[in-house]
Amino acid sequence: MSEPVIVLHGGAGNIPDNRDQPKFDGILTAIRKAHETYSKTSSITDACQVAIEYMEDEPAFNAGRGSVLNLKGEIEMEALIMEGKDMKAGSVTGVRNIAHPIALARKVMENTPHVFLMGASANEFAQKMGFETVSDDYLITSDARTGLDNFLKLGGEPNTTEIGHGGVGTVGAIGMDGNSGHMVSCTSTGGITGKMAGRVGDTPVPGAGGYCDNTVGTVSTTGHGDSIMRYCLAQRIMQNLENGETPDIAAQKACDGMSARVGGSAGAIVISKTGEVGIGFSSPKMAWAFLKNGIIYYGIKKGQKFTVKL
Repeated sequence: MSEPVIVLHGGAGNIPDNRDQPKFDGILTAIRKAHETYSKTSSITDACQVAIEYMEDEPAFNAGRGSVLNLKGEIEMEALIMEGKDMKAGSVTGVRNIAHPIALARKVMENTPHVFLMGASANEFAQKMGFETVSDDYLITSDARTGLDNFLKLGGEPNTTEIGHGGVGTVGAIGMDGNSGHMVSCTSTGGITGKMAGRVGDTPVPGAGGYCDNTVGTVSTTGHGDSIMRYCLAQRIMQNLENGETPDIAAQKACDGMSARVGGSAGAIVISKTGEVGIGFSSPKMAWAFLKNGIIYYGIKKGQKFTVKL
């Protein structure tokens, strides 16, 4: 069995230095869990979903438990999954009181004729699919409350980077099956601290928060969602790949282009159809890790690359 290529991100933005280690711990554990799952199931989709679910359970990230709060002090989560063979996708937004929005997005992809479900209807579908309800107390962390308090005190607009006052970030996992070349993209988030209730970010929007096509590559993005949506960031990266650019350049060029054109900052992880990995970000930091040939490479600052054995 050929080894898979798996790449994760844990959010882009102004990440406080004291959050670096919790992010490293989280993404390294998540990538190991993904590899373990792939070894058992040979499913790159299962592997990437497991990585996201682990990060959704970790308060070091802005997804699932630890999601940031909207202006009303509520959690509204969103997620996207897309597979590259038939370009099927499943998306949810405005979801409440479930632990794993990525699992629900996959159910939308596999069990409905639709791509996108929202709000109360997405929650009804979750109940129908047998998802357990979790309490607000389980999902809302003290960091999320502090983040909203700080935001309200400052009286600002939702941040130009996705990570503002809480130091947590959207999570993404992309992968390529080592044997078939099949690809997947998964992204999950709680959005931006201080967002209006009902606001939809880039994460669940195909072409913005992520995209996947076996004939081109797979992408997951993170950063200031409203800017990412306006720029169709994931789609721009795919276009760069189609134009023959390497994944690193395809990602970096699109993130820089977005910041220059519409403002805000972003990051992206990419795998090309040949299995090359790309990491790019226009924000001060983005937590990332990838697994190739039994070695995990990871970093958070520009030009930083650590390695550790699987």
